[in-house]
Amino acid sequence: MPPETGVTAVAHVIQLAVAPVFLLLCLGSILMVMTNRLGRIVDRARAIEREAERAPAEARAAIEMRTLSHRGTLISRSISLCTLTALLLCGVIVVLFVGAFLHRDTSTFAAWLFVAGMLAFVAGLLLFLREVLAATAWLRIGLRHSTAPPVVADATRSRRSARATAST
Repeated sequence: MPPETGVTAVAHVIQLAVAPVFLLLCLGSILMVMTNRLGRIVDRARAIEREAERAPAEARAAIEMRTLSHRGTLISRSISLCTLTALLLCGVIVVLFVGAFLHRDTSTFAAWLFVAGMLAFVAGLLLFLREVLAATAWLRIGLRHSTAPPVVADATRSRRSARATAST
């Protein structure tokens, strides 16, 4: 096998760096989703605060604010871990190039950086899942205690009366 020239070595390093670059693109998309969720949490909290200033604070608003605060903490930590993942993947790319230019074996360090990045990514996704579950739990609680809109209640009543008429 002929020895690698400088261009061949760089081309090989670029090939190795492609996978982390694609992961960075995916992370960017995930971070965008997470930051949008965080923005919606903040917007909802501000709306509740404005409502509480105009009317006496209710227990439901206080509970929702605590839930929003918890969700905000979860999504913020998730964003931090996914950002750490992106930084570690960038470190993998830098280490690969530095190793190629200095003719050093940096594969072990690059592998550890990659594993650390994947662990941070898994932890970030788990926190994101917890935030999503907290959001859907709140929705279930809210629906259970609320009454059906008049249109739905009228439609249900109409179906019941139609069945009762048909069975007689």
